Amino acid sequence: MPRLTLPRSHRLAHDLEYKAVYDAKVRKAAGPLAVTLMPNARPHHRLGLSVGRSVGTAVSRTRCKRLVREAFRLLQHDLPMHPVQAAGQPQQLHEARNQSQGFDIVVQVRSADALTLEQVQASLQELVARGAREWAKRSEPHR
Repeated sequence: MPRLTLPRSHRLAHDLEYKAVYDAKVRKAAGPLAVTLMPNARPHHRLGLSVGRSVGTAVSRTRCKRLVREAFRLLQHDLPMHPVQAAGQPQQLHEARNQSQGFDIVVQVRSADALTLEQVQASLQELVARGAREWAKRSEPHR
């Protein structure tokens, strides 16, 4: 069983990382959460948070961040991964099918109205799955 921790290497830290994710323009929203994501070159997902002042006081914003981090920590190994596309030899294609890369995920909390951990987990899983499907469509070769 994988360890359910959230080390610093699984977080987005710099504004350039956030900007790259926003520039990828794959954004999915439902209810109080919106997710923007893009594939990264790592074997795991990374999380970034964006909670604006319109959500409420500092106490409520901090509570929202804790809820989203906890939901991500529990779900990080169950979220869909982005398959690696390899060009070239059949051996490379076979090896690439067994590899995948994670996503850089920025979660924007739009409202703090009675958020629960279960709601955040369900929304996060659904939104990342929808974004992963869109990235899969984008990475398909054109025929």
